[in-house]
Amino acid sequence: MRFYRRLLPVRAISFDLDDTLYSNHPIMLATDKKMVAHFKVVFKQYKIKTELYTFDFRFWWPFRQQALAQTPNLKHDIGLLRQQSYYLGALSLGLTSKEAELLAYSALSYFVEQRSNFSLPQQTHDLLKFLQSKLPLVAITNGNVDTDRIGIAKYFTEHFHASMDNKLKPDRDMFDKTCLALSIKPEQLLHVGDCGKNDVLGAINAGCQSAWLNQYQVGKPLKVLPTLALDNIEQLANILP
Repeated sequence: MRFYRRLLPVRAISFDLDDTLYSNHPIMLATDKKMVAHFKVVFKQYKIKTELYTFDFRFWWPFRQQALAQTPNLKHDIGLLRQQSYYLGALSLGLTSKEAELLAYSALSYFVEQRSNFSLPQQTHDLLKFLQSKLPLVAITNGNVDTDRIGIAKYFTEHFHASMDNKLKPDRDMFDKTCLALSIKPEQLLHVGDCGKNDVLGAINAGCQSAWLNQYQVGKPLKVLPTLALDNIEQLANILP
């Protein structure tokens, strides 16, 4: 653990989720494979020659870009963006608007179910339970993991995820809403995350403190120094009174 700024009194801790509380990369790789198999089965029901298509990111990427061009604010909601990409892709294969709408809704539900099909080690639960006994915990995420399904929703007083109503990090929107919900000053919130841009820069620009945890080496590099850097998440227990 290394300190780069003076740690001020902390009244709440917020957490990024993906690649902070768990390694998300292998989960997404497994989910992507399941989605390819899922679409092979689903589209075959519509008499589509599924052997002609990959249904991996190479197939969906152009429709993602099309969705963003049509509705730029979808960048703040990766779930709705994915759903609209599925919808546009299904239309391109000849499905009716209604068929494509139902398929996209069902596919997103299946995606969230599969990307949330994992469990956290007991030591992570123990840490969150300990921290929860000391001060409020909040989830602030750009992702769409189902915190109920992975068993951690019970630890969070508030849960903010990027959406059409909550601008994604590094925008200060969700940090501001967290402080407002908890009736605390920004400098009293310590945000923990892996990304030098979304988490550290986002928190610092919002006037909050930040703890950088780059345990899985996937987050973007630092643009500004955090309040402190953690080697592992268990070190959080050592900074509380």
